Amino acid sequence: MGIILRILLGGAILAVGIGFVWKTRDIYGFFGSVPFAEKYLGGGGSTLFYKLLGIVFCFIGFIVMFNLWDAFLQATLGSLFPRPA
Repeated sequence: MGIILRILLGGAILAVGIGFVWKTRDIYGFFGSVPFAEKYLGGGGSTLFYKLLGIVFCFIGFIVMFNLWDAFLQATLGSLFPRPA
């Protein structure tokens, strides 16, 4: 993937994540409540879920934008799936 496409795609994912964190009530009004979030996260669990989802989108957007997939996966799952020698 080219550097320009990677930056644009990562920026778009990052913008979606910022939108989820910033406009949580609007997202909640559009998508509605999340039953398992309300059950396990307590009252207001759906808004907390949408904010956490937005933070995950931001994290993934940065990883895509700066091309850190290999480093991230090696650091987190590398011990489970070692690279062949």
